[in-house]
Amino acid sequence: MLSPIYPFNPWLVAVGLNTIFLLIGWIAPAKLLTPSGLLHAWLLGILIWGSLGWQGYILALFYFLVGSAATRIGMAQKEAEGIAEKRSGARGPENVWGSALTGAICALGTLVIPALKVEPQLITSLLLLGYVASFSTKLADTCGSEVGKVYGKQTILITTLQPVPRGTDGAVSLEGTLAGLVASMVIALLGWAVGFVSLSGVICCVLAAFIATNLESAIGATLQAKVSWLTNEVVNFINTVVGATTAVILVLAWQWYGCS
Repeated sequence: MLSPIYPFNPWLVAVGLNTIFLLIGWIAPAKLLTPSGLLHAWLLGILIWGSLGWQGYILALFYFLVGSAATRIGMAQKEAEGIAEKRSGARGPENVWGSALTGAICALGTLVIPALKVEPQLITSLLLLGYVASFSTKLADTCGSEVGKVYGKQTILITTLQPVPRGTDGAVSLEGTLAGLVASMVIALLGWAVGFVSLSGVICCVLAAFIATNLESAIGATLQAKVSWLTNEVVNFINTVVGATTAVILVLAWQWYGCS
């Protein structure tokens, strides 16, 4: 039975809303997604809204819009240097799921957990934390990388601390790191504003994003060029899984320490 406060089936709302956005994206002159990327984003949007409502949807939408804007910073310069994202930053299906699969799993998990009747409230809260942390981590990665490519005055390889050209896999810069920290904090605070995480959860999301993005840089510096299946999208997925998992571990440790 539908709540009188929310009289419409959320899945029908999700289909209708995302279909409108699909049509807008299809005819818009500025392409943020490829045609196939639009279809996959349509499906993702339905899953997110149907599972978590407008609160979860606004977080994913915020990531997408801010991440797309960050990708376009200094696009002409990055294209001239050969370090710009392919297709001038337009996302394809692989980008959609590489960035959001972890969040989608957490969102769908909130529908399954109550039926298990095993600490459903605790596990649901941890899944919501993981959801926020996954997007916090990915936005930190995107903003850190794109800002570093344009404004990084000195980029160093994370494994050796030796100077390397901007855009090198595994390269980090002070400017990019600060941009990533700010981005992760802003979206984590948005997660707090919609009631998904506590303020301590915000702190854990930011710390987890910092840890995960640096681990991703280490993977880029050591393994990505040597392992054929470690594409950027697979590494992005690993990055978000690490971010979400680390945030959960930090919150559980925080709670345990507070109770001990």
